[in-house]
Order: sequence, then C-alpha cells, then structure tokens
Amino acid sequence: MSVLEPRDAEVTAPLEDSAADIPPTEGVLGRTYRALSIGIVSVVLLIAFEATAVGTAMPVAARELHGIPLYAFAFSAYFTTSLFAMVLSGQWADRRGPLAPLATGIGAFGAGLLVSGTAGSMVMFILGRAVQGIGGGLVIVALYVVISRAYPERIRPSIMAAFSAAWIVPSVVGPLAAGTVTEHLGWRWVFVGIPALILLPLGLALPAIRRMAAGPADAVAGTKPYDRRRIRLALGISLGAGLLQYAGQELRWLSLLPALVGTALLVPAVLGLMPRGTVRAARGLPAVILLRGISAGSFIAAESFVPLMLVTQRGLSPTMAGFSLAAGGLTWALGSYVLARPRLERHRESLMVAGMVLVAVSIAAAPAVLVEAVPVWTLAAVWGVGCFGMGMVIASTSVLLLKLSAPEEAGGNSAALQISDGLANVLLLTGGGAAFAALGGGEVGAAVHGAVGVGTAGAHPGAFAAVFLPMAVVALVGVWVATRVRTP
Repeated sequence: MSVLEPRDAEVTAPLEDSAADIPPTEGVLGRTYRALSIGIVSVVLLIAFEATAVGTAMPVAARELHGIPLYAFAFSAYFTTSLFAMVLSGQWADRRGPLAPLATGIGAFGAGLLVSGTAGSMVMFILGRAVQGIGGGLVIVALYVVISRAYPERIRPSIMAAFSAAWIVPSVVGPLAAGTVTEHLGWRWVFVGIPALILLPLGLALPAIRRMAAGPADAVAGTKPYDRRRIRLALGISLGAGLLQYAGQELRWLSLLPALVGTALLVPAVLGLMPRGTVRAARGLPAVILLRGISAGSFIAAESFVPLMLVTQRGLSPTMAGFSLAAGGLTWALGSYVLARPRLERHRESLMVAGMVLVAVSIAAAPAVLVEAVPVWTLAAVWGVGCFGMGMVIASTSVLLLKLSAPEEAGGNSAALQISDGLANVLLLTGGGAAFAALGGGEVGAAVHGAVGVGTAGAHPGAFAAVFLPMAVVALVGVWVATRVRTP
C-alpha cells in the first residue's frame, strides 16, 4: 500500500516518491513526523482522559440531575451515535481527505462536553453525550486514514504503540483527578474543563495533516458521490443497537418488541457495512475486523463489572477498586510495544493467537476473587495479564487493517473495524447486563447506592459469574479467529 501526500485538492502522489530526502530510518518522532505524531497522540490522550474521567463523575451527575433511571443511556447515547459517525467519517475521508472529518469531530467532541457539563436536565445531559459520540466516531476513523497516508508501513506499528501508551496516564490519573474535581469543584468541571485540552491537538495536528495527508486518496475518489445506501445502513445500525440496549435494560415481555425491531435493523446493516465474509471469519481482512470486535467486546464488557464486583463482594472502596485496574494501562501499552518491534513482525499472527489466549484466561480467572480465601490483589495481577494480551491484539488488528487496505479503501475499512469494536461493546454489554440483572444484579446496585450492606451482605456471586464466564467463551472464539488473520 502506498502512502500519499497531497499536492492540491485534486491530485495526490506517493509520499515515497516526493520525499526521497526523508531518512529511511526516521521514526515517528523524527523531524518529518514529529509535529504530526505529537498532535494525533494528543487527540488520543484527550479521548482517553475523557473516557476515564467522565465515568467517575457520571454517577454524581445522574443523581443531581434526577436521572438515575436513564443512567445507562448516558453511555449508550455515545456508542450509538458514534457508530453512525464512523461510517460517515470513512466516506468523508476517502472522498475529501481526513482533515475535515477530524477537525469537525474534535469540535463536536468539545461541544458535546460543554452541553453535558452545562445541562439542567438528564435529557440535555444525554444529548451532550450523543454529540460527543458523533465527534468521537468522526475522529477515530479519520486518524486511521491519516496514519495510512502519512506514515510508511515500517513505522505504523510504532505510532499504534504510541496510541496505546497514550492511555497509560489517563487510566492511572483520570479516575483520581475526576474524583477530586467532582468532590471539591463539582461534577460539571470534569466536563467543561476537558475542552480546553482541544487547543493542543488543533495547533499541532491539523497543520501537519494538511501538509501530509489532506485531499482525496486519488482523483477518482475525489469525484465519487457519497454512498447513500451505506449512510442509511449506518443509521440502521445505530438505531438497532440503541433499541437492543433499551430492551436489555427493561426485562419485560414488552421489551421483545424493541428487541425484534432492533435486530431487524441491525442484521442487514451489519451485513451491508462489513466486508464480505466477516461474519464467518474469512481469512485476511474479514477475520481481522471480526477479531477486533470479539477481543474488544468480550474484554471491555467484563472489565465494566470488575470495580462493581470488588466494591460489592469484597468491600473495597470505589477508589481502590478503580486503582486495581490502573496497572492494566501499563501492561496494555507494553503489549503494543512488544509487537511494534520490527524483528517480531514475522511472528505477528502467532503472537495475536497467544494474546487472545491470555485475554480468555484473564476473563475466566477474574471471578475467582468472589471466593473470600482468594486475595484481592490477585485480580489486579490477572487483569494486567489480560491487558497485555489486549495490547498485542488491538494494536495488531490496526496494523494489519492498514496493511491489507488499498489507499482509497482505508477510510471504509477503518470504519468497519471501529464499528466492529463499538457494536461488539454495545451487544456484549447489553447481554452481560441482562444476565447480571436477571440473577440479582439490581439488588447489588441497590446496596451500592445505599452505601449499606456493601460487601458480603449484598453478595450475588452468581450474577457476576453470569457475566465473566460467557465473555471468556467469546474470547476463546477469538483465539480461533486469530488463527485466520494471515492471508493465504
């Protein structure tokens, strides 16, 4: 795959042909790429800090806005709108270049934070989260297109490893910082303070992207109209995912209707938006995209219940429960760094299989902490192992996707990868949440809100086992899918 550098709005040429003076050993922080690398990693840092900090402030915000019954929608609104924005961003970037969707996405992300931070009702708060999701979806796909055009293939693993490393500080500092701000200044400052960080990515990334990766992939792509069918399918996938989430939250017979409608919208949309063969894990690109969803969905769905399990079953404080996951940011980055080494490139596929084995073992072993005789610290160690495996798998799916995509297809395929990631999160969280609620999870939540009976008095270990064990099975399926990412 060639790397492109724009000459004007209509004509592009391979970067290698026009930048022969770039040293062949120059890395992501070399003179040519330094501003771009720092800028786009800052964008990822911003998103990472938002993800870790906002989750800490969300319970307080929902309580003050009298929106506890709508609490789940504050999360789902982000995911559902981001699914639509990912498809739009892929088409936009392929036809006009990644600069516009990236700049628009950063602006929408900041605007959504401001709307949520100044909301006077839970409905406005959820609306702000939906705007955030649009921004996040536009940004993440545009970043992949930037990488495919601006960086030669030999250093793409390094920039992907830098993306993973950008999550380390937010994962450690984010919950503590957000908790402190929420306690002393109020939850609104967690939302309205983050947009100030947008200035750094705008100042560094956008000029470098305009210089190195703007414009359509080629003259033909620049004249193509938008695929309205894909836009409709993207809308269908967002609405379908939202309806399934609603049905999963309301365990009543009447919930079957939105579940059926959601499924009817979701299935044709997924089949239409994913490369042919994705559902059956066809070798090469389809397997890469499916693996991304299986790995991210199973691990994130399980991780969402780890702090709640530690608080309600082992009596830890919310702060200590959050810190039990902090080491995972370090091992995740380490896993990405390991597979960024050039000498391991020929072993990438085999190491991805090993990474999925670590993920499956980690998820399956986590419920052992439900046994009182098992030390609590073992969960942090087990989860760190799983994060190491995730670092190897997630970074590798990104590298392989760009390697297997033609320049004019990078946007669409990147959108498919992110849709697989986001949709799997939504569906597996919905399924896990429904199983959790059916086995007494609602009573566990009541114990937390009441701040009484936390610990063994509110124990429902079966509810947690019903989340972790099925996710471990899904991860085991991912082990098989990982064996199919190598092209014939």
